Amino acid sequence: MALKRYKKDPDAVLDYTFDFAALTNGSDTSPQAADYLQAGEKLANHQIVADSGITVDSSSIVDNATRVVVWLSGGTPGTSYTVTCRTTTDNTPPRVDDHSIIVKIVEK
Repeated sequence: MALKRYKKDPDAVLDYTFDFAALTNGSDTSPQAADYLQAGEKLANHQIVADSGITVDSSSIVDNATRVVVWLSGGTPGTSYTVTCRTTTDNTPPRVDDHSIIVKIVEK
């Protein structure tokens, strides 16, 4: 699956959401289905890792432990940064996975 891409001004401080919610609760087996969490499963922990040059101001698990919001600032115009959210679920055993986005810095 292609990484989601965003544009951000170097002076902007913006929030980006990593959505892990179960969209179809497993009832849709098509290639377009993007379920990550199983029905009833929650995010237990997360870690944000970003390329050097963009600042992670804060991050938190939100929306009944199904999404992660990260606030980003800074960056150099013309540069693209990969921001990765590593999650651990409350499953037994827990599932661990990385999901990334690309943020390109552009003067607006």
